[in-house]
Amino acid sequence: MFQFTDIALPPAQLITLPSFDDARGNFTKTFHDTLLKEKDIHFCLKESYFSISKKDVIRGMHFQTPPHQHAKIVFCPKGAILDVIIDLRKASSTYGSYAATVLSETNHLAYYIPEGFAHGFKALTDDAITYYLVSSEYSKEHDCGILYNSFGLDWELKNPILSERDLSFSPLADFVSPF
Repeated sequence: MFQFTDIALPPAQLITLPSFDDARGNFTKTFHDTLLKEKDIHFCLKESYFSISKKDVIRGMHFQTPPHQHAKIVFCPKGAILDVIIDLRKASSTYGSYAATVLSETNHLAYYIPEGFAHGFKALTDDAITYYLVSSEYSKEHDCGILYNSFGLDWELKNPILSERDLSFSPLADFVSPF
């Protein structure tokens, strides 16, 4: 059964995905519309994708601006990641605050990340798969980010592997939120 856990950045939540092991392997359910709606998560799936990352890769902190903002459900079906979200909603009492949780193939946790949050992660294992369910389609013109090391999180890496794009983002202190 799905389990929902409130975190310090409402309405973001941690979701424990139902997972079953037997002699054949594993079966994990990653989405159930009715149960999400019962928890007041009205999620309309528009796009889905995954990334495969080497250990010590940091991807993030990504989001899309209005009118193409999106919510995400993110989980890690292979390996492990430190998944991180930042509240970018300017009227929120938790604006600029972040939460970080390990998502892995063994703990079956997922993040529900509402609109108005940035998202990123650090791969804790080689070939970590991060899977995204997204409520809007990709829009290059609305694709943005916050510099990964500008909001107070210690990533505990001396030499992280990042893309040039992710290194080019502005720090949180210079960000003017459209949310």
